Amino acid sequence: MGKFDAAVEKYRELIKATHDYIWANPETGYREIKTSAYMEEAFEKLGYDIVRAGDIPGFYTVLDTGREGPEVLVLAELDSLICSEHPDADPETGAVHCCGHHAQCAALVGLAAALKEPGVLDSLSGRIRLCAVPAEELIEIEYRKELMKEGKIRYFGGKSEFLYRGYFDGVDIAFMVHTSPLGNGITIRRGAVGCVAKRVVYKGVSSHAGGSPWNGCNALYAATLGLQAINSIRETFKEQDIIRVHPIITQGGGAVNAIPDNVIIESYVRGNSFEAIREANQRVNRALCGAALSLGANIDIQDNPGYAPLVNSDGMMQLAYDAGMNLEGIPVTKTEDIGSGSTDMGDLSSLMPAIHPNISGAQGKSHGSDYRIRDIELACVTSAKWQLEMLVLMLGNNAVRAKEIISEFKPAFASKEKYFNYIDSFNSNGDRITYTDGSANVRL
Repeated sequence: MGKFDAAVEKYRELIKATHDYIWANPETGYREIKTSAYMEEAFEKLGYDIVRAGDIPGFYTVLDTGREGPEVLVLAELDSLICSEHPDADPETGAVHCCGHHAQCAALVGLAAALKEPGVLDSLSGRIRLCAVPAEELIEIEYRKELMKEGKIRYFGGKSEFLYRGYFDGVDIAFMVHTSPLGNGITIRRGAVGCVAKRVVYKGVSSHAGGSPWNGCNALYAATLGLQAINSIRETFKEQDIIRVHPIITQGGGAVNAIPDNVIIESYVRGNSFEAIREANQRVNRALCGAALSLGANIDIQDNPGYAPLVNSDGMMQLAYDAGMNLEGIPVTKTEDIGSGSTDMGDLSSLMPAIHPNISGAQGKSHGSDYRIRDIELACVTSAKWQLEMLVLMLGNNAVRAKEIISEFKPAFASKEKYFNYIDSFNSNGDRITYTDGSANVRL
């Protein structure tokens, strides 16, 4: 066993304890108070000076080797999902880590501990920024909109928010490892789709459902027509664009004897490019508006930028592959596949060389009621070793490889300011139909 593997092995119990605590205390995005506090304490006990986000959960710390070189960002996500039917879900909130973020946090603590071991940094150049980031799962849109109104956040995703706040200023390369229930090793894919986040409010007129329904306008009927209209245009989406639309109704009426006057839908429109997302989103909005128009209802479509498509850089894909091959007995697969899930790691990949690969060790369905970590050794301990190997390959030998990866990378946007200016163009809200004297004007 080499000194880098041994540095992680020494903290096996700390890694396991972190996994167990965060699994037992799940919290959704921008609510990860206990989770962040636990991670903060773990880092401070290891001797790190941390920078807290303050008004939201999360923090970062920078470890300087004392030798010139690039800065590499390594991330783990704090938040859970909601899956009330999971046997280990919080009985009050329904929160549960059925996507494995608790394993990411455990691996990050193991990596942080290993980097403090004598001799580990001796051959490395540059800086390492370790970050525990909130709110990757794009859920509870209404809650996050309230945080926006209060001025607490600007963006739904934690990485987007941290990027906007300047917490990643000075970073040259970024990576994080996600846990997967598939396979028995490492999987490195080309990327994943991005998305727009939608909150749709159908507006009708309430009236007695039995006595005078003709005096009302049923917002629930308009909403269900809207869902059917979306289903009716699915065949118009091109396969190569990997479009996904999956709405849910979060409010469907207040009383069974009253015509519903306000119905709320949340959804994403996903796609593998900004252009594909924009085009598909306009089609979805047209379908939603047409349903409202057919019943004489109105509709407020609130579109916000979700996450950018993830494009893992060539250099980082090869680096992750090479680092994985250095791990004894771990199968490594590298493909050009594009995943149909979304992550705010895509935002970082628009600006810097980045990678978001997977390591197995979970079981069940991702985001499902049977998800859990079946192999802590693989999902957490081996993950930490793999991440340390990536750092060693990048920052060893005067950080030659990291410098090559940076020099070969062509960002989609020249700066974070240009990036935010572009994604802000997806923001749109307000009533879409104006009724006047027997006619109607529709704004898509």
